Amino acid sequence: MSKLYLSIAIFVILLAGCAPSVPAGNPAWVDELIRKFQNEPAGNPPHSIWRYDYNGKTVYYVPPQCCDQYSVLYDASGEEICAPDGGLTGRGDGRCPDFFEKRTGEKLVWQDTRTR
Repeated sequence: MSKLYLSIAIFVILLAGCAPSVPAGNPAWVDELIRKFQNEPAGNPPHSIWRYDYNGKTVYYVPPQCCDQYSVLYDASGEEICAPDGGLTGRGDGRCPDFFEKRTGEKLVWQDTRTR
């Protein structure tokens, strides 16, 4: 019976090793966003998620994928705050025009390493 449990444990460990890599220590919603991006075709430029301090709070910035698309700035709980850049003007939605001047503590959380 113990050989059966050992075999099952080894199988589960090997199966877990096949799952896409998600960095540890992120809020659950960030990990879910990473999984979402990993299940989409590779982008050009690649998807990335950056963490900053902005107005005394931790925020997460997702740059636009292309052209006239908006970026997204999230608060620590995963709520959208604004679009700091992108769109037709390249200046975002105007709700956080000072983001690029006031942000500090830049840290790359995740970047898609797949190529198109």
